[in-house]
Amino acid sequence: MPKPQLTPLQELEARRKAAKAEKPARVYSEEEKATRKERVARAKDALARSVGAKGDHVAAGRAALKTYLQRLNEPNQPDDARFEELIEAPFKMPPKKKTNDRRF
Repeated sequence: MPKPQLTPLQELEARRKAAKAEKPARVYSEEEKATRKERVARAKDALARSVGAKGDHVAAGRAALKTYLQRLNEPNQPDDARFEELIEAPFKMPPKKKTNDRRF
């Protein structure tokens, strides 16, 4: 009996479901849940406060915060120092680049 042919889309869907069934669900401890909740609240607050801010650095900082929120369930999360930088990015002006221009 011949095997039924699957379309590429059906094949991808079957692989995705098989991979999801094999992978065990990750269990978060109460401490991890509390940390995640606090970080989400702080990131959303920083996004809300940065709406009226002006400057080239604001768009990049907001994009970094949005990316963080989108990738919350990924295993590699930033450490505390990096997270603080993310929160402050839309509000902190980057240092000016020094030039070698010798005009007076």
